[in-house]
Amino acid sequence: MSQFQEAAATLEKELGNAPSTAVVLGSGLGSVFEGAAHTGTVHFDQVPHFPSVTVAGQRGVLSSVDVGGVAVCVVEGRLHRYEGRSLAEVVFPVRALALWGVKRFVLTNAAGAIKADFQPGDLMVARDHLNLLGENPLIGPNLDQLGPRFPDMSRPYCRTLIDLAYRSAAELNIRICEGVYAAVPGPSYETPAEVRMLRALGADAVGMSTVPEVIALNHMRRPVLAVSCITNMAAGMISAQLDHRDVIAVGKRGSEKMQQLIGKIVEFIEH
Repeated sequence: MSQFQEAAATLEKELGNAPSTAVVLGSGLGSVFEGAAHTGTVHFDQVPHFPSVTVAGQRGVLSSVDVGGVAVCVVEGRLHRYEGRSLAEVVFPVRALALWGVKRFVLTNAAGAIKADFQPGDLMVARDHLNLLGENPLIGPNLDQLGPRFPDMSRPYCRTLIDLAYRSAAELNIRICEGVYAAVPGPSYETPAEVRMLRALGADAVGMSTVPEVIALNHMRRPVLAVSCITNMAAGMISAQLDHRDVIAVGKRGSEKMQQLIGKIVEFIEH
């Protein structure tokens, strides 16, 4: 707890009062709020106990950003299990943000499509997930100050925020999908046989992030919305090989839609 409190105190000192909403940007989505007014910025290495980011396309920066007159905390970069991090390290930033005072979280990620109806560039709102990481960030002694030993996960994604996403997309004439996100360890992409298995389990998209943070935030009773930018068709869906550079490129192309959608969601939340 002392580490979380120290990190939260540093965020308060560097960025002031916590915005009500935080947005975590996934691979290739760092440019989502590039043109917005940044009122304060702090790098991960300036915040005590924040691990460093090592993945291409992830900057490791927290900013206070003006989105339509509303302050939003934007996190450019996240941590992954495949970097050799423990899940406790992976979820440390969002836990610190919640203790700082952030009330709700919008988590974004790049994902591969398993559902045949999806296409690269689509946005998918998660209604549920499959945790196939083989671990849980809550393993170990429970921090009772953060939440209960056995948190409920029957509604991991806030239906109110999902409905706001649909309302926002309708106003903007943006097509969004809804589905189940499967989190796998990575860093290798899935084999065609693994994709068939994931489809049989009910997954619509697959990625290597997000779920640990969702679990930790549910533990802390913070509402969560997760939006995936579908950057590629999963292995076996098409004949082309997968390349992380393509994931980042499609993510960048989807950034404008993501910015518009999140901006409108924030507008509805605050007004």
